[in-house]
Amino acid sequence: MAQTTVSIRMDERLKADFDHVCNELGMNMSTAVTILAKKMTREHRLPFEVSVDPFYSESNMSALNESIQKMKDSRTVTKTFEELKALADE
Repeated sequence: MAQTTVSIRMDERLKADFDHVCNELGMNMSTAVTILAKKMTREHRLPFEVSVDPFYSESNMSALNESIQKMKDSRTVTKTFEELKALADE
């Protein structure tokens, strides 16, 4: 079967990490991408779940931004780990 070249762009660090994992599995990146393409073609779907990290949900980001604003306005109380541990021991 005739071969063709596919070029993709990705972050340098991601590429290095991907290459490392592929090597640990005894394959190169081209083989890994080919496996993905064959599975997607056969199943007509992504072969894994794609989801959004709940950390970045609107409600959590709103709470984080509110906390940041309180810190900027000096309306927060900070304690060291030792102080929190002492409070927990009381």
